[in-house]
Amino acid sequence: MTTLDSKKWFVIYTKPRNEIKVSQRLSVLGIENYTPTRMEIRQWSDRKKKTLVPLLSSMVLVSIHEKEVNKVFEVAGVVRYLFEKGKRAEVSNEEVLAMKYYLENTYYSNKKELAVGKTVKVPLLEEEATVISVKGKNCIAQLKKLGAVVSFQLK
Repeated sequence: MTTLDSKKWFVIYTKPRNEIKVSQRLSVLGIENYTPTRMEIRQWSDRKKKTLVPLLSSMVLVSIHEKEVNKVFEVAGVVRYLFEKGKRAEVSNEEVLAMKYYLENTYYSNKKELAVGKTVKVPLLEEEATVISVKGKNCIAQLKKLGAVVSFQLK
């Protein structure tokens, strides 16, 4: 049962490439927020650099009371809320938790163990699989029990 006093997760649009800055500014204001990100290696002509890249382009999730929805507009870079069928689009707490869990657990961190033919535990599934191929940041493996082929990312 949802009461009017409980916090809800809403989606706000930001100016392009402002997601992380907006997220930091919201945190300073004390507004709970979530911006799903991943680490990516970007290449320039003279160097490579690890950068944090948002997964939801121009979007930040905010957990806020219905009566405080206008508070987000105090933050530079916030454009508007995402609307669905004429009202602010809501995201369930379970969906936010699932997204956080997925992003925290879909990466295999011990690259040294990965070699074609080796047995590994697949992230999230926690099932054993035989590595078929490793290309860049992607690994493809065949589950021992089901025989299904799965892929996952490397840190």
